[in-house]
Amino acid sequence: MLLKPEAVGTWRPALAAAFAEAGLDVALATDHAPDHVDYVIYAPHGAVDLSDYTRTKLVQGLWAGVETIIANPTLTQPYARMVDDGLREGMVEWVTGHVLHHHLGIDAHIQRTTPEWSPVAPPLARDRRVTVLGLGELGEACATALAALNFQVAGWSRSPKRIANVTCFAGDDGLADALAHGEILVLLLPATPATESILNDRALARMPKGAVVLNPGRGALIDDDALLTALDAGQVAHATLDTFRIEPLPKEHPYWSHPRVTVTPHIASETRPETASRIVADNVARVERGDTPRYLVDKSRGY
Repeated sequence: MLLKPEAVGTWRPALAAAFAEAGLDVALATDHAPDHVDYVIYAPHGAVDLSDYTRTKLVQGLWAGVETIIANPTLTQPYARMVDDGLREGMVEWVTGHVLHHHLGIDAHIQRTTPEWSPVAPPLARDRRVTVLGLGELGEACATALAALNFQVAGWSRSPKRIANVTCFAGDDGLADALAHGEILVLLLPATPATESILNDRALARMPKGAVVLNPGRGALIDDDALLTALDAGQVAHATLDTFRIEPLPKEHPYWSHPRVTVTPHIASETRPETASRIVADNVARVERGDTPRYLVDKSRGY
């Protein structure tokens, strides 16, 4: 296991139970000789040299994001990212909660400093347009949940998708239409060279004036200077941000003090050992049977 030392105690019992449930006899350790390791369970925590893991059949990640490992030149083994119910449910709950927060205009009431009776009702969800950029496992789950609440949901992905009750756009031509739809925009794209600063000044200008940006995806998706300019100009009314280019977010970063920015400390979705361990055990069992593991990363595409 290539985990932070403080995480080993949390993960070991959950992994042991999952492997036992799957009928697998596994020797879990953090100090095996690399050339004796069949499987690596990996949580990104700095540079790791995988060159000596010559017999390893699979590197199984514990995170949804892969950008920190996929660029590692020593990763020659197949790599599987983590997709599990705990990650999915956590992301759906964070996104739904913050979409509703802005849709209902809750801040206008909880941040009031003087007595003021202002009975202005919010619109119904059916009259609010939401766009989700990124329709992978997490993006599709969030788009579906929002559509179930009756929001007008659109989604965008590089390749065409079909999702019930969601208007799907794809490719470069579809991005402009997806942005124009988004009174509330949710960023759930992977971080790749193709998505670097995808929310730049041109993209922000295509959005409805006064739109809201939610980023529980990856910090590199946003051109920070462009977003701050759009916030100051009123093109973007508010940004709720959970991921950043540098984490923890530096104390001097302007996001902390900007009145139209809410910072959450990368908590939108957490890998939970009790559910994720079953995914790890299932993938090991698949490889042992000669089957293809689930959620393999295409290194050429970066996700």
